[in-house]
Amino acid sequence: MVQIFYKVNGQVELSQSIDILKSISVKDALWLDLDTPTGEEKRAVEIFLNTTLQSRAQAEEIESSSRYYETVDSIFVNTNFLIPSAESYSMESVSFILTGDTFTSIRQVPLRSFTDIQRRILSNIKLYPSGFHILIGILENRIDLDADMIELMSKEIAQYSKRVSLGEDVNDELLLDINQLQENTMIVRENIVDKQRMISSILKSDKTPDEVGNKLNILLKDVASLINHTNFSFERLEYLQNTVLGLINLEQNKIMKVFTLVSLLLMPPTLIASIYGMNVKLPLLGDGKDFIIVLSTMVVCVIAALILFRRKKML
Repeated sequence: MVQIFYKVNGQVELSQSIDILKSISVKDALWLDLDTPTGEEKRAVEIFLNTTLQSRAQAEEIESSSRYYETVDSIFVNTNFLIPSAESYSMESVSFILTGDTFTSIRQVPLRSFTDIQRRILSNIKLYPSGFHILIGILENRIDLDADMIELMSKEIAQYSKRVSLGEDVNDELLLDINQLQENTMIVRENIVDKQRMISSILKSDKTPDEVGNKLNILLKDVASLINHTNFSFERLEYLQNTVLGLINLEQNKIMKVFTLVSLLLMPPTLIASIYGMNVKLPLLGDGKDFIIVLSTMVVCVIAALILFRRKKML
């Protein structure tokens, strides 16, 4: 699907047909939004812009030269947008092309940031006079959403921290949940760092108008603050993970201490029972009180061992 926003007598119009490209010029086109475009739609846009659109494989490449590059007339940017799910986050590649004042976007999934900006353009075109303003609007919206996700993650971390402090459900399952939260934090941070590189590259470009420079600098500051926040969240998760591991080790040590103590208490009685169980003549036996003598000796050994452990503060 393609949505084409173009100017007509100072107003903006929307068309979802590529046929409109035959009757307008590149200067009239404001935004060409390609959502899971067909081959025909991509070819029509390429002819209209006189350029080559990035493929999905090119958009997903991680090399710096593939993430951002310029030609004589255009700026090409590839970045990732976070897609939250019930348990984890995934990243969806998005491509941007800036050709003069015309903005082109290529994506494979619906994104809330794009829908919000499209609605604002139709309501007030003065807020987005050029493609650079549309790109900045999308990034502002996206960064706000990323900040909301980081805030939710911080609340989750606080809840886990409270559970650990109260000693509730400190087990392997809690450790796995913390590990998943760490993974989500790393994905969010990777996504934000990618935005930081992209904005910095656009800001350094000679094709970027001076009027949008201040807004890009503000976005850079916002992104830097989000990176600091994700770093703090990750450090907090590491501390929480170490605390949970320590508590689990303490519980395991307590269990091993009980088993060790039981073994030590039973060693003297076992030795006595083994000796008196031999088929040989032993002292103090032969008068019918053999069982009582052996049992009493075993009990005395256990009591003596308990007294010794208490004095050594092993209990």
